[in-house]
Amino acid sequence: MSEAYSIHYLPNGIRLLLLATKKFKTISLGLFVHQDLKSETVALNALLPSVLEQGCRKYPDYLTLQRKLENLYGSELSTDILKSGERHIIAFGLESAHDRFLGENGRLLKDTVSVLSAVVGDPLLNDGAFHKGYVNQEKNQLVKDIKALLNDKAAYAMERCLSEMCADEQFGIYKLGRIENYNNIDADMLYRHYRELLSESPIDLYVIGDLDEAEVLNTVTEAFTFPRNKSQVKLSPVDINRSVNGVRTIEEEMTVNQAKMVLGYRTYTGFDDLLHCPLLVYSGVLGGFPHSKLFMKVREEASLAYYIHTRLEKHKGLMVIAAGINAADYEKAREIINCQLEDMIEGRISTAELENTKRGLVNQLLSRQDSPTQLISFHLDGVVGSKIYTFEELIAGIEAVEINEIQEVAGRIMLDTAYLLKPRGSEVINHGN
Repeated sequence: MSEAYSIHYLPNGIRLLLLATKKFKTISLGLFVHQDLKSETVALNALLPSVLEQGCRKYPDYLTLQRKLENLYGSELSTDILKSGERHIIAFGLESAHDRFLGENGRLLKDTVSVLSAVVGDPLLNDGAFHKGYVNQEKNQLVKDIKALLNDKAAYAMERCLSEMCADEQFGIYKLGRIENYNNIDADMLYRHYRELLSESPIDLYVIGDLDEAEVLNTVTEAFTFPRNKSQVKLSPVDINRSVNGVRTIEEEMTVNQAKMVLGYRTYTGFDDLLHCPLLVYSGVLGGFPHSKLFMKVREEASLAYYIHTRLEKHKGLMVIAAGINAADYEKAREIINCQLEDMIEGRISTAELENTKRGLVNQLLSRQDSPTQLISFHLDGVVGSKIYTFEELIAGIEAVEINEIQEVAGRIMLDTAYLLKPRGSEVINHGN
């Protein structure tokens, strides 16, 4: 499925990206407000979609809004805050049934777009600011969410490693910010931030469905009329070239039964790099699948890990290896991991490892084409990464990867930070390799 988006700009500067396709029986909308990830605005950005979802002028509380969505054949509204590279993105999604299958003669498209525009652009105000009760309620919830990160020890260890690794970079900021970031936020401050955000930030509006281009353009132009500045904030390019001056080793003790090890690497390979596809294959061969080297060597053969895998942060040029181990096995696990990294540099990759990885990556891409939400996410990746790939391009690129290209990627990769979350009283480990 080729992503033939037609692109238009609304009078207020919002960019409309329409994918007209007969593949789905739904109408899917996605609206994304882009900002640089900054410590001074991270909590405001995280709080904003939660507050807006609680009610707007037209639907002044959550229950009224949900009833409206139910009347639109069970349409679903979602909000989120995304961290993609060094970009902070406020996200809204709305999916409804298609008029064509319900005899609504175009009403559903207009009503669906109207609801989204009301939530985003026409909020509920009290005395010229957001509803204080909604702001306080959502502040408390986000503080709970930040504290709850501790309950998921694997996610906590991953976040701690990346935040330490990028402590003096924008990427080191947690997407919800810190608890103290919420202390001074009130309804007036949040509303001022909202006004500035909608006026100055780049906004992308995705529409996917079996729709007429002119009808969609007219509908969204009529709905999204809130004023915006003619000039928009220029977003900063992501920095992927930080040098590694020695490996940082960080240990933390907590009441856990299983130690969590996260190793953070700099790949020096960006989303728009010619070696992007070889990097995807590299990560897959190393630790992306059950047949991968780390899974087979560390977990299956040596029985040293409860789980082990790699993960790429493609927009920041980072890779992590995450594993659940016994703290006493840390040195041995690191030794075996280093052997697999050396194998990648030397090109010791079997035909089965290479072909199974390519097949697995291609299947992941093919499955993403079955979901409008995934189609939007895939294209948004390209927007953030300054390189719009089609599925066909990525599939062809993955299938064409050769071992010498994987070796070239492997030669760039450098360990930056080793983080270990271990049970209290475990032996202190000093491993700097």
